[in-house]
Amino acid sequence: MTGTEETILQTLIELDRLVKSMPTANPKPNLLPLFSRLDELTRQLPPQTAPDLMHYLHKKSYEKARLFLEGRDAENAAGNCGGHR
Repeated sequence: MTGTEETILQTLIELDRLVKSMPTANPKPNLLPLFSRLDELTRQLPPQTAPDLMHYLHKKSYEKARLFLEGRDAENAAGNCGGHR
């Protein structure tokens, strides 16, 4: 895993934690900075990055991207976009 991929994974884990805290959080966390960070990190990935990971990140399928980076891509359900999970 590259350094950028590791940073993406840590950001995705933080996003997941914040989303899960939303029902009881007061005030609600601002997720926009995390989305911006993920967009910027995605732009930094080299062309040889795994196509599935790039697909998940470009489609904002952040849970699928997290599972992929955790080595759990087999847990990803097939999507509606044809050919990718």
